[in-house]
Amino acid sequence: MMGSSERSKKKIHLWKKAIVHFSLCFVTGFFTGFFPTNKPSTISSHVPLSFSSSYSPQPIEVFHRAKTQTLNRSLLDETEPTPPKKMKIPEKKKKKMNTEEINPRRLVIVITPTNKRNKVRGALLRRLANTLKLVAQPLLWIVVEQQQKSDDSSEVSEILRKTGIMYRHVVFKDNFTDVDSEMDHQRNIALNHIEQHRLSGIVHFAGLENVYDLSFFEEIRAIEAFGTWPVAKLSPNKNRVILEGPVCNSSEITRWHLKKMNNLAISTFAFNSSILWDPERWGRTSSVQDTSQNSLKFVRKEALEEETKLKGICSKVLLWDLQLF
Repeated sequence: MMGSSERSKKKIHLWKKAIVHFSLCFVTGFFTGFFPTNKPSTISSHVPLSFSSSYSPQPIEVFHRAKTQTLNRSLLDETEPTPPKKMKIPEKKKKKMNTEEINPRRLVIVITPTNKRNKVRGALLRRLANTLKLVAQPLLWIVVEQQQKSDDSSEVSEILRKTGIMYRHVVFKDNFTDVDSEMDHQRNIALNHIEQHRLSGIVHFAGLENVYDLSFFEEIRAIEAFGTWPVAKLSPNKNRVILEGPVCNSSEITRWHLKKMNNLAISTFAFNSSILWDPERWGRTSSVQDTSQNSLKFVRKEALEEETKLKGICSKVLLWDLQLF
């Protein structure tokens, strides 16, 4: 009995110690909450005035901008397609591109007179248009025809609108009985148009029956004043080709095929258009309009007199005149 009473006393004593220990911890913790600590609270909104006056929000603003930009860039990266890989351009092509940027191509001004009496005029116009579409730009096509009656639709106008070529359609009212005189009149009208609008380029007269090597147009872009070349003429009634034009040593003209120089054919030469509207550049005191209304005659005369400025393009035949109709 004595042993059991002693064990009961020890248990009661242990419980008392536990209760006292728990009470002390509770009281200590309760009163500790009333004492201020050395570290500021992370959720406190109180800031001393001295610190607030020197505080700058800039770093936070910059941070938010950076985060926004990063997010936007990420979204763009997800939505934008991957740019194609750059193709390696050959050195020769690079040099050609750089040369064209420094020295842009000259305008080629092609003059084509037409005659409604030509029954296949539409077909020949379309064929020539298909050739000119393949020529490197810039190119201007001036097509001349007699004005149609008010109740007639112009076949030439309809064809030109569908070519996709930069063109000017010029009409006239005069009537002619001679075809050659009418063609020269049309060429003069085109030249007067060039002079009036001060179009700058290399002028070439292209007949409807002309057939070209495309390199021809690049050759005439290099003309400074006047240029001439041989033309191969095929006659439907003769089984032979007639060659007209110059014979050259490099670009220097040494002699002429068949026709003499003073009979320079219209299809065998080209010239710088500034001869028409910039007389001071060519050492003259007046323009074509002041000296003569026949601009074509004036240009021919100048080409013959300026023999030293006449460049020959004779490496090979680049132009054929197929007189098939």
